[in-house]
Amino acid sequence: MHRSWLFVPGSQDKYLKKVKELKTDVIIFDLEDSVIKAKKDEARVKVSEAISDMRTKVNFVRVNGIYTEFFIDDLEKLVRPGLTGIVLPKVNKRDDMIIADYMLDQIEKKHLLEPKSVTIVPIIESAKALHNAYDIASSCNRVKCLAFGAEDLMLDMNIKSSNGIETLYARSKMIEVSKASSIGPPIDQIYPNLADMEGLRKEAENGRNLGFQGKLLIHPNQVETINEVFTPTIEEINEAKEVIEKYHKSIVEGFGVSKVNGKMIDAPIVEKAKRILDYAERNKTT
Repeated sequence: MHRSWLFVPGSQDKYLKKVKELKTDVIIFDLEDSVIKAKKDEARVKVSEAISDMRTKVNFVRVNGIYTEFFIDDLEKLVRPGLTGIVLPKVNKRDDMIIADYMLDQIEKKHLLEPKSVTIVPIIESAKALHNAYDIASSCNRVKCLAFGAEDLMLDMNIKSSNGIETLYARSKMIEVSKASSIGPPIDQIYPNLADMEGLRKEAENGRNLGFQGKLLIHPNQVETINEVFTPTIEEINEAKEVIEKYHKSIVEGFGVSKVNGKMIDAPIVEKAKRILDYAERNKTT
């Protein structure tokens, strides 16, 4: 699982040159919205070079939608060693995923890559996609998690604005669908107001509380806040350790429950504590 997923425009040299310095967990090189038609070919070359230059980073590419004229060329030019996966926009149904999976199968064979090594992160960004989210999530074993495209979903559903309530159902459904289909927790929506860092923090905290693993970002200045919010605090880590220790002690003493800080401890609470420690270890906070 990863906390910060930062979009980087694939045609902009000034941003591509800085990717090695960024503290984001995941780089998403963008070939879709941020790249105009005339720059698509140039962007593919630039992104391919950037990925080759930094293979140790978790690298995704947001390709163009499967029904666009650019999709096949995106895969042909970018599916190479060093690419972690693709972020797939405009997914609406299971068949879309089957097509993408098949295309990746062929390109992996062509370039002698390990079968099914390229991950797909589908973006849920329309009413139809939300309705079919379980089918999309369970479509193939390349899908490790979903991403939430709130801006496009709001446009599609004629939602005028969002203070969290308007998209709560969609976000909650993505959590439920991800768990039901046995994939990782989804990635939460972008926060478009770059000047409102407090708003970013509040929305990120809300997303973490809902069960998201991290957040899509559109500017490097958002990375530190998101990494902080989605990383367990020292207090949470210490309490998790105490919960596990006291629970094991109570089991030895013949009791199924115990207490920490006045709160009852039982098996589900212990499992939550284990997840906190696991997530902290993954992000090297212990």
